[in-house]
Amino acid sequence: MTDGDLPGAKSRMTTSHTRILAGDVGGTKTNLALFEGSEDDLRPVRQASFASGEHASLAEILRQFLRDQPGDSAPVACIGVAGPVIEGKSHITNLGWELDESTLAEIVGLRRVKLLNDLEATAYGMLHLRPNELASLNPKAERRRKANIAVIAAGTGLGEAMLYWDGEHYHPIASEGGHADFAPRTDQEIELLRYLRREFDGHVSYERVLSGPGIHHLYRFLRESNSSAEPAWLVERLKTGDPSAAITEIGLTGQDPVCTATLALFASIYGAEAGNLALKCLALGGVFVAGGIAPKLLAALQTTTSCAGSLRRDGSPTCCVGCASRSPSIRAPRCEVPRTTELACEAELSRWAGACLHAGARRKRRGRMSGDA
Repeated sequence: MTDGDLPGAKSRMTTSHTRILAGDVGGTKTNLALFEGSEDDLRPVRQASFASGEHASLAEILRQFLRDQPGDSAPVACIGVAGPVIEGKSHITNLGWELDESTLAEIVGLRRVKLLNDLEATAYGMLHLRPNELASLNPKAERRRKANIAVIAAGTGLGEAMLYWDGEHYHPIASEGGHADFAPRTDQEIELLRYLRREFDGHVSYERVLSGPGIHHLYRFLRESNSSAEPAWLVERLKTGDPSAAITEIGLTGQDPVCTATLALFASIYGAEAGNLALKCLALGGVFVAGGIAPKLLAALQTTTSCAGSLRRDGSPTCCVGCASRSPSIRAPRCEVPRTTELACEAELSRWAGACLHAGARRKRRGRMSGDA
């Protein structure tokens, strides 16, 4: 796929230089970047990252970013947010922020602010990565083709989206699939569901399992199920900083068997849900596994054990995406992960800026045709 295949491709940008402020608002951090765009180029001017929880609002972060370099300003902003965007408004559950496009534009002093779901934006970004910036979880699968693509991303929460192929261009479609009911497949996962139902008063979504906090939930379940004493050094380690990050690091190095088992269970359920999404989207164009967790767990996701969620009827692994085992007419699609979280973030911010430029160009063309411009 080339840039010409994508909505908002470089060949469709405005002819005059336009500055765009692009942003990614997540429960953990907010990434901002200023881009300068023209007909054949999209150049990053500067970027910065902010701890979301340390700020009272997105407007505060935007003002600080623009205030740091007074000469660097932008008339418009395009910002991906972790939640649904309805009529220009969004509520960021993990932060308690209420966002409104027109209010943000007025407070920060921008001509226009556009909010879009973060997974909708991620879908744009994944297509913008080059082949050498992606790692395949199933290299023997057939190459990606121009067809629907599924996008799944575990991070602070779990996001799911699809890229609909209309025969000429891709159209990202957001969803709130991460909040769908968790569907256990094994006796162990049934026990996990019972454990989490007690923890969360009945409703257990996939996000309770496939997310940063979900890794800690899985660890506690396995530790209690195992009935093995937690080593004193691990008790102290989990008390400091992010316990999920510690469990991941320890599990990858094999220092504690329960931490290692936690990552294996996480990868298995991740593969199963990626397969569910691939089936729902008829993702013959492939599956992108985005988000902050996958690049860190790449080694675990690429092992045969992590494919336990996607076995063929004869017991052989297909890949991390288990649709082939459940729909004989569909082969396992190619499943790819950005090699680093930085690559994914840069691609997303660049893609959103391009999409914003494209939207502006379309409005200008419509205005000229109607005599309003």
